[in-house]
Amino acid sequence: MAACRRGLSRALHSSPRPAWKRAQSEAGGRLKSEYDAVVIGAGHNGLVAAAYLQRLGVNTVVFERRHVIGGAAVTEEIIPGFKFSRASYLLSLLRPQIYTDLELKVSPIHVPSTHALLGKSANGRTLGAQLPQYYEVLTAPISKVLDHWFESEPLKATLATDAVIGAMTSPHTPGSGYVLLHHVMGSQEGTQGAWSYVQGGMGALSDAIASSATAHGASIFTEKTVAKVQVNSEGHVQGVILQDGQEVRSRVVLSCASPQRISQLDTQSPVTKINVAVDRLPNFRAAPNVPRGQPQPHHQCSIHLNCEDTLILHQAFEDAKSGLPSQRPMIELCIPSSLDPTLAPPGCHVVSLFTQYTPYTLAGGKTWDEQEKNIYADKVFDCIEAYAPGFKSSVLARDILTPPDLERVFGLPGGNIFHGAMSLDQLYFARPVPQHSGYRCPIQGLYLCG
Repeated sequence: MAACRRGLSRALHSSPRPAWKRAQSEAGGRLKSEYDAVVIGAGHNGLVAAAYLQRLGVNTVVFERRHVIGGAAVTEEIIPGFKFSRASYLLSLLRPQIYTDLELKVSPIHVPSTHALLGKSANGRTLGAQLPQYYEVLTAPISKVLDHWFESEPLKATLATDAVIGAMTSPHTPGSGYVLLHHVMGSQEGTQGAWSYVQGGMGALSDAIASSATAHGASIFTEKTVAKVQVNSEGHVQGVILQDGQEVRSRVVLSCASPQRISQLDTQSPVTKINVAVDRLPNFRAAPNVPRGQPQPHHQCSIHLNCEDTLILHQAFEDAKSGLPSQRPMIELCIPSSLDPTLAPPGCHVVSLFTQYTPYTLAGGKTWDEQEKNIYADKVFDCIEAYAPGFKSSVLARDILTPPDLERVFGLPGGNIFHGAMSLDQLYFARPVPQHSGYRCPIQGLYLCG
């Protein structure tokens, strides 16, 4: 702990300016009155769209209401000396073609050896190749799918967490199998289904995309809120009006904001994200720490707690359906600083807790005030303490983001990490709604890019 305190005092310094800001400053960096394209929101999707447009010679500007770019893919030093991937925390689902096309300079960090964990079984690869062929995976409860393939209840429940993660569903909900399938669709450096951390946190990915855009002439402005999209008498976009009253003309507008005004869109979210600064690694009963406290293989993976049985997950879901935070919440615990020591002072670590189920609206007229948030976070910490005694005493500070917080800070409607439920009635040709699944909006020149 003393080493962590000393490291903390050394870590309190200003971070270097991102490359995209330097490039924009060197190019002049002034807001003009007219561009070819305006992108609303500097989330990673908006930044990717801007980078592609600018490479095609379309003069593009991006407006972001926050002080930082990236949307949910950000790195924030919300606790002095500790850098958190505050919302999104793992990388996999970004298309490999984007890395190539935009020449992204990103450093994924992988677990050194998968053999120490699940291994590289040929049977596992065969199963992965066959799963997408089964209609059942798309329509059945994930509990039914897993019962077909596995016998171990802890294994089935752990796999089921990836089917319900971010979704207000139970393992017994029909169609819950799709989200598990969705999570193995990604890849990292040619390895199908692989996930990784990003060196420097998820914000490093957003900075890399922004740098690709500004290097070719795109402009990005933070703390600029778009108040209105301007439309002419012929029903065609002609630009935007910022909250400060400034008008910016353009031929097209791309909105990275969620289409949350669509009344039939299901945006229920069970997620509360808790970011924690600790002065030592968690010491799990099932895998005790080594004497010198170096990270062990399990510290470098995602650790799933309260998932010994799918019935535990189902009961946690039932609590939330009644408007109550789960009495025994599902917890995915990650320690990115175990692989990337730049995220925390020496001897300290950052811990990411992805938890559910927490309803957006609490029963009994309660609201997610500081008291309710702390009651829930204490419950989560009590659960972790049962697996890793001493965890609570290691905590230096914490950042609690309930569904309303995720909506307010990151613009995620309802706090939903997918910007809308991943149910069959809201996927593919029906996302966000059947009439407008091709990203074009009824207004000419207005597109969705998030």
